[in-house]
Order: sequence, then structure tokens, then C-alpha cells
Amino acid sequence: MGVSLETIVAWAKRRGFAYPGSDIYGGLANARDLGPYGTELKKNIEDNRRKYFVQEREDIIGIDSQILMNPKVREASGHVGGFSDPLIDCKKCKSRERADKLIEEYLHKNKTKETELPKHRAGEKTPAEDMMDFINAKKIKCPKCGTCDWTDPKKFNLMFKTQQGVIEGEGTDIYLRPETAQGIFVNFKNILDTMRVRIPFGIAQVGKAFRNEITPGNFMFRVREFYQMEIEYFVENDEKVGLKAFKEWMETSKKRWIDEIGIKKDKLKFREHDKEELSFYSKGTFDVEYEFPRGWGELQGIAYRTDYDLKQHIEHSGKDLQYSDPHTGKRYVPHVIEPSWGLTRAILTAMIDAYDEEKYTDGNGAEQTRVVARFHKNIAPVKFAIIPLVKKDEKMVRIAKEIHKRLSKTYMCEFDDSGNIGKSYRRQDEIGTPYCITVDHQSIDPKDGTVTLRMRDDMKQIRIKPEDIKF
Repeated sequence: MGVSLETIVAWAKRRGFAYPGSDIYGGLANARDLGPYGTELKKNIEDNRRKYFVQEREDIIGIDSQILMNPKVREASGHVGGFSDPLIDCKKCKSRERADKLIEEYLHKNKTKETELPKHRAGEKTPAEDMMDFINAKKIKCPKCGTCDWTDPKKFNLMFKTQQGVIEGEGTDIYLRPETAQGIFVNFKNILDTMRVRIPFGIAQVGKAFRNEITPGNFMFRVREFYQMEIEYFVENDEKVGLKAFKEWMETSKKRWIDEIGIKKDKLKFREHDKEELSFYSKGTFDVEYEFPRGWGELQGIAYRTDYDLKQHIEHSGKDLQYSDPHTGKRYVPHVIEPSWGLTRAILTAMIDAYDEEKYTDGNGAEQTRVVARFHKNIAPVKFAIIPLVKKDEKMVRIAKEIHKRLSKTYMCEFDDSGNIGKSYRRQDEIGTPYCITVDHQSIDPKDGTVTLRMRDDMKQIRIKPEDIKF
């Protein structure tokens, strides 16, 4: 079913997935705090990714670098001089918009009939005059007031700046990181010196990043503080080798979103960028996109960045960041493939994709509607709910607590003794719990001892011994 973003926002707050930040003070524009279930969902997505890419593979290791870094890092990476958005103001209502996003939205709405593209199109890196020529030619209107009367684009740097120092106003300018990749590149030499790695190998990191987005919105889709998951995968400085690795990462990414995270295949789109969209140093870029309620948006990007990043840090730091092949003695600056996931967007995507409203007939023959979050069991926030049928029955409660104690050592579980089995099932459906275990009269019968195991998706129930329950 199609679901509105407003429905997701209301459900996420009602069921403890995400709350407005600073809520009791009226909130802060597009700041969101993860609630208990949102926190578990985030952890499960992150752990699933780490298990596959770091734990189960021999060629990828993890690090955790600092949010605040030497300002020279941001100069070397190009963020100080070039990390900016093209902004235009509506002359009538004074609203401020990103020119590249207006063009993206226009092309999405008119994808069946619009064949013309802006000249030298490269997303936010499209030349300003080409963007404005396209906006004016197509008469792209202000989304707030509906007029088409724009100022010329201005560049707006996305990094948050603060100061490091004891006395206010006398410190050194320093930036909150806008992405996590640079922490990997600046530790490349440390990894070579300490970790017995051999090309090809990857370095993975998960952490918070910060961008002073001028037009945040769409719930958790574009926010100023967010989680990223990134890998820098280093290969030989040979374009054929790099392109082969790039294609392999493309295929891996396609499978994992569907098979491991459980996103519906028909809601995903895989797009390789045209040559004119690529940065000058890039040999390939590939996006994984999801159909959000308000249009397609990027979930993951994979970029073949050649040796650009390491060479930038060699130039600005004066350090030798070459790799020495132990078999041939050859020294070179490796090429890199960069798979980058938006973890905050992955959380949002999982919630939207799982949400469902289903009609069913209850035991009395009446038609009812239930909300069910059909999370893939890998990422479901709670795996089992253990429910004593009668909360005043000491034997039922004792057995239920014993089952909870045993299973919670391995899985995230909930103990629910609210006393109304129907409401308990509905609540667990709505937070996406795959299995409910009900301790009832047969459970306390020494000759039986079985419990009811109820499945979330089809509501079927079976009798099973507690010791036979497995996830």
C-alpha cells in the first residue's frame, strides 16, 4: 500500500521509533531523536552491515575516528572551498531553495515527457548558469508561492563551524565533519603500519556527520545531524582492476538491500551515473534509490574515486601514503572504491517499507484493520514478545518470565503482562515483533507444557515446547 509521510511521522512517535528533538521546547527544525524502538532498529541495521562486511570478511577492518579534525583535513578534502549548495531566492516570497533540487524534482515529475536536461548536468556541481538557464526555460516555479522569479544562485557552505580554544573568540576555527570518509583516509598510513593488510582491503566506519542543510525536510530524509556508514575499499592503481571492483560492489549492494534488510524490490532503483554527471576524478558512480512517499531519493552511493583523496592528503600533509607491495616491491598510491550508506535514511526507509495496514476478520466475524510493521526479522527491533495470558496467575507469570530471561540473553525481547491478549498482539504487530509467545492454561499443565507461538505476518498460531523456540 502507499503510505503518506504524515502517517509514518505519527506512527513513529506513537510507537517510540522517533520523536521531535527538543520536543518540550517546541522542537528544532527537522531534528529527530530516536526512541527505544528506533534505537534498536538502527543498531540492527548497523550490526547487520558490520557482521557481513567486517566480521565475516577477511579483507575489511573497522575504525572509529573523531568528529573534530585538524582544519587542514577539510582544506585537503575540498570541503572548505567546495562543499556548498547552489541556493536561489524567490523574489516574491523570499523562500530559499536549492537550484539542483528544484531541477531534480521537476525531472522526476516530468520523467515520462521531459527529454531535455541541463547542460553539463552534474547534480549540485552543475554550473550555475546552466541550472538557471534550465529553470527559466522550463519556468520551474517556487514551491511556496508558485511564481517563477528567482535570484542568481549563491554558494552556501554546508559545514558547521565552531572554535577550539579556551577563550571565546580567540580559538581556532574547526568544523564538525560533514562525512566520515576523511577519518579513514587520514588513518590509511596508521592502518598500513599496524594491521598487516594487503591490497585489496577496506576500512569501514559508522558515525555521525553534520551538514547545515538550508532546506532540511521530509521527516528524517534530510536532516542536519545524521548517521553514515562508509567503506573505503583500496585496490591497485589500475583502472581495469578498479572498475572490476566497482562492478562487484554494485552487485553486492543490490542484493543486500533486498535479501538482508528486506526492502521491497519494486521500491528500489539502481542507477549508474552518466559520464557528464561524474566528478573530474571519478571513473564511476552508482546510486541505490528508494521510492519515498514524496519521490525517489538516494539511499546509498558507490563511487570509484581513483587515487584522488590520498593524493590530496599527500600534497597537503607532506606524508608518504603510498602502498608497498610485499611481493613485487612496487610502490603506488592505491585507487579507492567508496560505498557510502546513509544510516539515518536506511532507518527511515525500513520504517516506510515495513508499514502496512491490513484488513482481517476477527473471531466474531467482524472486519477489523490492524497496523503491522513487516520488518525483515534481521532488523526487527524486538524479536519475541512473551505474554502471560492471565497476569494474576502466578504460574503463568513465572513461566513467562523464565522464557523471557532465557531468550533475552540472545535476542531483544519484551515481557507484556497487560492482561489483554488482543491488545498485546496489536501492539506487537505495530512495532514489528515477528513472534509472540503466549503462556496459557496448557502451559501450566504438567502433562502439556506447551506455549502458543503466534506469527506476525499471517497471525497463524502453533503449539510448541518453550525449549524448542528458535529464531
